[in-house]
Amino acid sequence: MLNKAAALFLVCASMALWVGCGSTSSRYLYAAIPASNEIVVYREDPNSGILTQLAGSPITAGSAVQSIVIHPSNKFLFAANAGEGDVSLFTISATGALNEVTPRTPVGITPTLLAMDPAGAFLYVGNSASENISVFSINAGGSPPTLTQVAGSPFQIGVSPINMKVTPSGGFLYVTGTGSPGFIEAFSLTQGVPGVVSGSPFLTGAGPYGLVIAPSGSFLYIANKLDPSISEFTINADGSLTQFSNSPIGEQFSGPVALFIDQSGKYMYVANQGSTNLAAFSIGSDGALTLLTSSPFATGAQPGVMAADSDGKYLFVGNQTSPAVQSFSLAASSGTLTSVSTYTVPGAPTSIALTH
Repeated sequence: MLNKAAALFLVCASMALWVGCGSTSSRYLYAAIPASNEIVVYREDPNSGILTQLAGSPITAGSAVQSIVIHPSNKFLFAANAGEGDVSLFTISATGALNEVTPRTPVGITPTLLAMDPAGAFLYVGNSASENISVFSINAGGSPPTLTQVAGSPFQIGVSPINMKVTPSGGFLYVTGTGSPGFIEAFSLTQGVPGVVSGSPFLTGAGPYGLVIAPSGSFLYIANKLDPSISEFTINADGSLTQFSNSPIGEQFSGPVALFIDQSGKYMYVANQGSTNLAAFSIGSDGALTLLTSSPFATGAQPGVMAADSDGKYLFVGNQTSPAVQSFSLAASSGTLTSVSTYTVPGAPTSIALTH
């Protein structure tokens, strides 16, 4: 009897360990589909990178939902609705389901970008048609959470923003604007309020659609779609940018539109729409890029957005033509990507976000 009890205990302990290690019930991926005004929701298996679509998904969102971002608490998600000039707030249940909190919050004209500081204290909304940025403080402890527009918002930037990122420290905001050459506007952030950094804007290549900041906060990279090339910058203590002497570097592939750096800061991936692949670079201690010999990695047609899970083991890519979300395993030792599976979605995904 004791042997049976011991065996049962071991089985239960093993099951508990499996559930704990797998955490399959608490990892979720969300993809914005503007063509169908929907958000697709998947459960991620962190042991395999496999996605399982939740019952009730996709869920109805705002008109032309373009960009999504998840609060660090994992309790709610914000969505920018480009077709109606507002932002939606959704609570995230323990099962990953989204429930919208109304009314929606008005912003500028055609909001296409969202960014949040690492602390989850401020939300930045890039409004493409009104060429400004709306800034809100986030009351995360409210029931429900609330957004309060900061004084002076929206802030005019004089350009239609095409990408926008906050540094890991939360101290600076960078916004790219298209042109030939393109440029990067740099802002210092004080209680969420942006102030122009000395020397801003900084020139980059033509069509700066991709923007990523290294986890260290020391380097910034731009994917210039029209050149095609990658621009490399050092981020100085005051937020100004210094371009590398050999920057921009030419890309072997066409149409680079998105960039992603793994959580170790060792590898950078470039989504090349025109070449239907991801190029991969190692990142030196000085920020220099070296193309991996194993690169490129094939994707579906026109890869456009990328995001990774919190362990950094799996990278997810949104493919625009024959719309799908594609899962890759990421080898931390080499930066090599291996395709896991591809999941069809109702339209081209323009933003992907995962809980952590």
